[in-house]
Amino acid sequence: MIRKLLIANRGEIACRIMRTAKAMGIATVAVYSDADAKALHVRSADESVHIGPSPAAESYLVGAKIIAAAKQTGADAIHPGYGFLSENADFAQAVIDAGLIWVGPKPTSIRAMGLKDAAKQLMRSAGVPVTPGYDGADQSVERLTQEAEAIGYPVLIKAVAGGGGKGMRKVDAPEDFATSLESCRREAKASFGNDEVLLEKWITSPRHIEVQVFGDSHGNVVHLFERDCSLQRRHQKVIEEAPAPGMDTATREAICAAAVRAAKAVDYEGAGTIEFIADASEGLRADRIFFMEMNTRLQVEHPVTEEITGVDLVEWQLRVASGEPLPKQQDELSINGHAIEARLYAEDPAKGFLPSPGKIVDLYLDDRARIETGVEEGDTVSPFYDPMIAKIIVHAEERGEAINAMLEALDNSYVSPLRTNQGFLFECLDMREFRDAKLDTGLIELKGEALLPDYQPSKSAVDAAARRFRRDYLDWQGSFTVEGQLRKGLFGFRLNAAPNETVTLHHSQEPVRGDSRRHRESFGVCTTMTADERIFVTERGETHCFAVRGPDGTGQASAADGAIIAPMPGKVIAVDVAEGLTVTAGQRLLVLEAMKMEHALTAPFDGVVEGLSVSAGSQVQVETVLCRVVPAAAE
Repeated sequence: MIRKLLIANRGEIACRIMRTAKAMGIATVAVYSDADAKALHVRSADESVHIGPSPAAESYLVGAKIIAAAKQTGADAIHPGYGFLSENADFAQAVIDAGLIWVGPKPTSIRAMGLKDAAKQLMRSAGVPVTPGYDGADQSVERLTQEAEAIGYPVLIKAVAGGGGKGMRKVDAPEDFATSLESCRREAKASFGNDEVLLEKWITSPRHIEVQVFGDSHGNVVHLFERDCSLQRRHQKVIEEAPAPGMDTATREAICAAAVRAAKAVDYEGAGTIEFIADASEGLRADRIFFMEMNTRLQVEHPVTEEITGVDLVEWQLRVASGEPLPKQQDELSINGHAIEARLYAEDPAKGFLPSPGKIVDLYLDDRARIETGVEEGDTVSPFYDPMIAKIIVHAEERGEAINAMLEALDNSYVSPLRTNQGFLFECLDMREFRDAKLDTGLIELKGEALLPDYQPSKSAVDAAARRFRRDYLDWQGSFTVEGQLRKGLFGFRLNAAPNETVTLHHSQEPVRGDSRRHRESFGVCTTMTADERIFVTERGETHCFAVRGPDGTGQASAADGAIIAPMPGKVIAVDVAEGLTVTAGQRLLVLEAMKMEHALTAPFDGVVEGLSVSAGSQVQVETVLCRVVPAAAE
């Protein structure tokens, strides 16, 4: 058995691997870049080694540094996690050549599945159904154009070395083919160093179905059933679930058997995923499910498989890498219930899902769900890496129960002050099509802005905040009604039993500190009354903060209320206001350039600008207070 394991990754997956390793009595080693010096995966490991500057290309993607770190600490094995070097056959071979255990498939298996065109040809020979299309060596524009015509539009152009939706274009008409091909090749070359493409027939009503497979060095290969990852945005998975809804026994047996044949065709060892595209226009049918590609690593969404099978896939990886046979054979594996995973990201849906890195001042994730995360309250989401905050996983007996459990988990969680996709996730899960399992990889695109959360609290949210304030702050025992009001960005309520008493709640994006005494008001609305007399209302996944203000409009709001804070390091490229200027809620104040993108910072409410500390051209660090908006008094 492995004695000491180096995890060649960071964040959530590094923490996930460490948890299982420690439970098995295996010592752990973390590697980290400058940006991750104080990261949770570093704090959680038994040992840690610095491997370079913040950019991944100078740290996590430098295999020689990682192997040197393993040698330095006496680690006898390396687990790559997912992403970074996890599917790099040359790195896997270098680890083996260094006398270390590689926790993953053989380099030959990685290479066999590394290029989509070669993989499809191999799958055909193994009797695995593949999507109709062209994957030949002739890459001339003329030949590709001819093949597209023969396949019939719409067609899908895919980079042979692609992944994550990059180097992929849907083409609806012949006149668009040449332009799309050029764009696809350019992106593929920049992302993967290879501009070769293949063509596939565009599938009507496509669903993304994948099968978890596992092999060992003793010739055993099993499947652990399927997952459905059809809810996607720009080819990126948003919600994953297992098993796939609408999958009958015969179709499941057919697709899982095909996945096992695919794994055996490349002499597979370890955890892998066979991804299929299904034409679900007439439901899931075995003759309408086609091989897409194989991921030769552990998947982000592996927890849903663990939940329905009761298997720890990381433990299986470590045991198989140590030379042990698979812990279970096929007849010992079965499906129990339904599991759903939602990926919570620091990103702003209202701004095209741009990353929203920065310090997490307040974080509460519902502990009744399974939480996989690489951050804690007070940590920073770095602009250098994927902005995932956590994966939230729920498990129930039936799919409907699992959906409701996930909605409740989102209700009972909050992140501040970063923008997140939490409200977007809630809307995706609660849409009728998802509940009815009418899934399609284009569903999110079809629904468009209807899935974007409302950043302004509704009257129901204001009323919920008022009720919570009355109960926990005023400790009012009498019977009376509470009426929420919206006036110039201030959200107030009047105690009807005392008409001369008015207390205003000021809506703010200010971070909230305090305890996490959560109270579920109704479906989609949950409140927290914090120790510093603030109220957090989570409404359909979107979090609103209300700072308490007295009848005279002063008093309980914190000194920092209204602070406009730099969400990340960057350069101020525009200042639209001046000291003392009166502004309205939503008005643009400044523009910050960071991560090669522009970020507009707006007034959270009506008020007056004070403490303006920057000008155009100023370089600022994360959390720098750029100015403040002093609230306008209620009329």
